[in-house]
Parts: sequence; C-alpha cells; structure tokens
Amino acid sequence: MFSSKNGFKKTFLKRVEMVCGTSFAESTERDHFQTLGNMIREYVSNDWIKTNEHYRETKGKQVYYLSIEYLLGKLLRQNLINLGIENVVQEGLGELGIDLSELEEFEADAGLGNGGLGRLAACFLDSLASLNLPGHGYGIRYKHGLFEQKIVDGYQVELPEQWLRSGNVWEIRKADLAVKIPFWGKVEAKMENGRLQFQHLNAETITAVPHDMPVVGYNTDTVNTLRLWNAEPSQFPIHHDILRYKRETESVSEFLYPDDTHDEGKILRLKQQYFLVSASLQSIIKSYRQQHGNLAQLHEYVCIHINDTHPVLAIPELMRILIDEESFEWDEAWNITKNTISYTNHTTLTEALEKWPLRIFRPLLPRIYMIVEEINERFCKELWERYPGDWDRIAKVAIIADDQVKMAHLAIVGSFSVNGVAKLHTEILKNREMSQFYQLFPEKFNNKTNGIAHRRWLLKANPKLSGLISETIGTNWTQAPNELVRLSEYENNTSFLERLAKIKKDNKERLADVIHEKTGVAVDTNSIFDVQVKRLHAYKRQLLNVLHIMYLYNQIKEDSSFSMVPRVFIFGAKASPGYYYAKKIIKLINTVAEKVNHDPKVGDRMKVIFMENYRVSLAEKIFPAADVSEQISTASKEASGTGNMKFMINGALTVGTLDGANIEIRELVGDSNIFTFGLTADEVLHHYQHGGYQSLEYYHHDWRIRQAVDQLVNGFFPGVYNEFEPIFDSLLEENDQYFVLKDFASYVDIQKVIGNTFMDPIKWQKMSLANIANAGYFSSDRTIQEYADDIWGIK
Repeated sequence: MFSSKNGFKKTFLKRVEMVCGTSFAESTERDHFQTLGNMIREYVSNDWIKTNEHYRETKGKQVYYLSIEYLLGKLLRQNLINLGIENVVQEGLGELGIDLSELEEFEADAGLGNGGLGRLAACFLDSLASLNLPGHGYGIRYKHGLFEQKIVDGYQVELPEQWLRSGNVWEIRKADLAVKIPFWGKVEAKMENGRLQFQHLNAETITAVPHDMPVVGYNTDTVNTLRLWNAEPSQFPIHHDILRYKRETESVSEFLYPDDTHDEGKILRLKQQYFLVSASLQSIIKSYRQQHGNLAQLHEYVCIHINDTHPVLAIPELMRILIDEESFEWDEAWNITKNTISYTNHTTLTEALEKWPLRIFRPLLPRIYMIVEEINERFCKELWERYPGDWDRIAKVAIIADDQVKMAHLAIVGSFSVNGVAKLHTEILKNREMSQFYQLFPEKFNNKTNGIAHRRWLLKANPKLSGLISETIGTNWTQAPNELVRLSEYENNTSFLERLAKIKKDNKERLADVIHEKTGVAVDTNSIFDVQVKRLHAYKRQLLNVLHIMYLYNQIKEDSSFSMVPRVFIFGAKASPGYYYAKKIIKLINTVAEKVNHDPKVGDRMKVIFMENYRVSLAEKIFPAADVSEQISTASKEASGTGNMKFMINGALTVGTLDGANIEIRELVGDSNIFTFGLTADEVLHHYQHGGYQSLEYYHHDWRIRQAVDQLVNGFFPGVYNEFEPIFDSLLEENDQYFVLKDFASYVDIQKVIGNTFMDPIKWQKMSLANIANAGYFSSDRTIQEYADDIWGIK
C-alpha cells in the first residue's frame, strides 16, 4: 500500500471512507490523520509479528527496559522516516490536497515523561530497534502525562495534559494479557510439606491492562514493543465504597509524579512503582516460561534494566515470584535475581535518591516489605562479618535505616551492574556519592555516556541540514553516525560554510514565526539566538542566565557607550508542581522579559522569550534554530545532560561549566570550539566539604551582582511586591548553595567572548561545523551498543 504514490492514494481514499463512514470530500483533517495512522500501524504489524516470532524461535537473550517515564513526542513522521516511506506519503497526500505537516499537528505529544530521563528512554528504544537488538520498553500509560503548562501573568499554571483525548492511534489494547496487582492486606505464613508458605490475604487488587505500541527501527524489519500499563478496577469489593475504589484504582495511571508532599501522594507514587514492576515482571516471566520452562536459567535469557530508582521494586518482586510462586530456596532465588537486574543511576543529588518511610511502605506492600527486610538483614550480616564492629559503616550502606527503605541502596545490592551516564558522573558515584558501595562491589560499577536518537534530532528535526549533510558525505551517517566526522574536511570550504549559515538562518526564521505567533514578540533573526531549555531546577541555574540578562539591561540603560551583539534569550522549562522556588524563577524570567521587551531604549538589542509548555515537538523547532546552547549547571550536579548533545548535532555552540557530558563534548571538539567557564566539580565538592564560600563577599565586592540582586527586592519590578524575596534570600541568607554569584563574573566574561566570536561569521561557522562533525559519538546507537555488549549481553 506504500510501494507507489498512486497505490498509496487509492488505498488511502478507500480507507478514509471505510474508517470514517463518509465520503472523502466530507472527511476532516482529523479523519485523515486517524486513517494514515491506522494504515501505518497495519503496515508495520507484519514485521512486528515476525520480529516477535523470530525472538521466540531463536530463544536468544532479551532485555526489558523498565522506566517510569517515556517522553516519546509525536510518532507520525518519525515512523514514516524509519519505514522509508516519507516521500511517497508526503507526495501522495499533497496530490490529494493534504499537507502532511498539518496532519502532524493532530497528533498529541505522548507526554509520558518529565525531562531527560524520559526522553533518554525513548531514544534508547529507537536505537534498540534500529540496531536490530531484542529490547522492549515497559512503562505506565498515564492518562494525563506530566501537565500542560500555561503562563498566566508570568506564573506557571498547570492544566491536565489531554494527550489521549482522541485516543492513541499507535496502541493496541490487549485485555487478554491483563494481570492483577495486590496492595494492602496482610501476609500469613504457614508450614506446608516442610516448607514455609506465604499467603497475601485481604488484598485490594488492581488490574493492569497492557497497551502495546510498535517501536519501528530505522531502515530495518525489526519492530520491538513498548508496553504501557493502564490501571483498571479488578473485582468491585462487596463491603467498600465502590466509587472510592474505582477512583483510587484509576488514579494509579492517571498522572506522572503525583505531588508527594503529603502521605496520600507518597502512597500513590509508591503504588505506581509497584504497579509498573509487578505487571511487567508477570508479563516477562510468562513469555520466558512459554519458551524456556524452568526459571533456574532466567538470567541467561533475560536482562531486566531499571532506569533510575523508580523501578527498583523489581528486585524484591522477582524474589517474591521465585520464592512464593516457584518454590526456589532463598540463595538460589537471590543468585538469579541479582544476575538478572541491571541499574542506571541518573543523579548525584542526594535529595533525589528515593527513600520511602516504613509507615507507608510496610502496610501498602506487606510481602514485598518482608523480602526487603530479609535482603537487608542478610546484607548487614555479610558486612558485619567483613567489618566487625564498624556499626557506622554498616548504617551508612544499610537498605533499611532511619525508618526508611533506601531505594538506591537496594538497587546496588540487588543488581549485577550499576552505571553512571557520563565519565565525570560515574567517577563522582565511585569516589564520593557511592564510594562505600564501590569499595564493596567495584566490579559492578561502569560508565555508559548518554546519547540521543540522532535520526529524530537531526534527520527529522532539521531536514535542511540533514539534506546538506547527505548531499556532502552520502546518507550512510543516518545508520553510522560516526561518519559525520567526514564533514571536518569541509571546514575551509567557504561555499559549504555559507550554506550552513543559510540553513541556520532559515531555521531561526521558522522559530521566529513560532515565537511571534505564541508571544506576540517580533525577534530579529540576525541576533544571537541564545537558548536554555530544560527542566527548571535550581542546580541547572536558569537564575545565573537571568542575572546576566539583568546586568546587560542595566548597562544598556545606564551606559550610553555600552555596546553588545544583539541577542534573543530563549527559555523553555516546566517546574514541578510542588517546587515553589523553581516557580519563582519562572515568574522572574517572565517579569524580566516584560521589562526588557517593552523598553524602547533596548529596542532590538535584546529580547527575552519564555516558550510556554516546553515539550518534544517544540524542542524539535528550537534546537535547529539555536546559536548558543546554555549548559550552565553547577559543576558536579548534572549527571550527563542530553540537551547539550541535541544542540551540538544541530550546530549550536555550547557555553557550559565542566559538568556532565559537557566535559566529553570539550574532549571531542577541543577547547577552541566550546565556551567554558566557572568552578570545576572538584572545586565545588571542596567547598561543600570544607566551606570557604561566602556569597555575601561577592555581593559586596562586585557592583554588577549587587545591583541585580538588589533589584529583586527594591521595587525595580513594579507591581510584584516581595515576590522575589525567596530568590534574594537563597543567594544571600542561605549562602547560594549552587554558586550562582561565585560563577557570575566568569560567566559575564565568557558571554563577551561569545559576542565577539559571533561577529566573525566564518570563524563561527567553522566552530559550528566542528560540533556537528563530532556529534556522532553522542548517538544513542553508540550508547546502546555499549549497553548491549558490556551489560546486557544481547545480540
């Protein structure tokens, strides 16, 4: 049906009438989107079935990737590109008077994630299928994903995100594969046939119904599966309030990250985590059993990978299945479990390492708690034998301590591999954050630097640049991204550099149109497009960027001789609903924007734009248009970052601290093709350990800092009263824990260098080219191949 344009048109017209029960002339654009989506899903179903049959027949090892988040974005054009039918469809629709780009607007972003963690999981699925590797994703089918962000009077307002309003054309509901998940109740132990048996009584059960989505590889017949679980009522309890039970059940797959400032939200989050792992493990074990029978060899054929700590309950859940349902002895079950499960750590922030209070964990998951307690007892006993009398050391690494279950500790003890996501991050884990565990299990720790799906972030997001690359070095780079390095040969080719500049200008104009449409602000595309888009968090230091903008504004207003290269500062970020401080920063960015954008004295020298509701489909328009990529986290805090890689492959130049993968970008492009500033990770960690930083000194000794910081509270922004006092206090009273003021001078200096460099267009284009040419290393194809070879053992 997609082999020729005319064949496609004929099938499409017939299908519109069949699916929509209306003539083509009377059909709507939404009908066209639904019809096309159904046609594509049917088209891949043959390969999807064949892929699964192939895995069953060859009986090779498979990996199952468990993640609480998947930030998939829109799939229509990505699937067309991966299937190699984009042109046929685009031209065929065009002849029917339908614009493919307009149909894309009918697809909602599948917002099943919050930021880098979820997008990484989506990029990984793309690479697994494209490399023909047997790997599938498991997640939760959140009805509302994260939230839709509206900016009202400069404040973030959260609305429920309605991505499923018109259904999801890519999914197939498989009610016959539903499984039951128990919560609450109590566990009874009794001896049967000389063996202790455990029974979970009076549990409240939830049914998990799988919805499968095909994951289409690029230019290959492999179609893997993303299975998303939906929570539905099981049996309506006789004595309970039926409506309450229904509401509580469905809430499990309602929202990603319910607000956990209260116990009710904490219980819901923990429920989600167990719901995900229990449903997934039941499903994985059922399909393993059909092929292999006995579970004694499970770890030889299955690897279960946990993406961060949210799915760590996979460890006690697998133990429960092996002991309670399969009658394994503890030692054998433990051996199978810890050889089946591998774990990626995504953070160095201690406060981000999950801990669950026993008062919530124990009653909600009674059998799982017993198993975690037993794992902890045995682990502490081993430690006692190794370090007799060293209570302090044991307390630091225990899985249960201070009335809490420590999920990262459980993850390390119960898995065979623990990896960080950038060289620096892994070193910090080994030498600082998890040094006690590294001393115990040095063989478990390894590094896998993150990567991005270069086909989405370059081929799909930036078709003009992709076209130029393919015309210059051939199309092989789409499957062998390291080929991009061949572009380096063109660094002195003036006509190539000019074409590069022209493409960037076109992309900036496209984004300028979006900005004007969304915000009403007209921006000059000859300006530097300086972009910071990512989650809003204090350590990512959007505040440093804003204070620099305030300094520039003050200079323009007060110093008639001050000159700067015109800039458009672009922000996009969501703050967690309960993260009060981050929401203040959003209000500050919008307040500064209001002042700057309406000041005739500033004119076109500077504009500040906050892009509402940052998400994958918006990111695809922003990355290709950026000149400068802001990667300015406090050194040692950003595990890796992947936005830095998406900017790089689209030719933006990084201004960054020596943090996360910025360090590896610098190693690849060389010092002369990146702008670095600020404290190093060692210096930051030294300050945390030994003190010695007084933010007030910087405030008193640098008039630029003093002026901008005072403006937060001295009435400089009319009508906001004491709105920004918490920011003022965090910098001075609380001694600026992310070193914003310490790095300020260094940041201002490097920004001047950026402006001067931009004035030399040939030099800028050469730097831009060096970044594109070296970005192949950061493809998730490379990352996934390393996981496959070093951790998962899949072929």
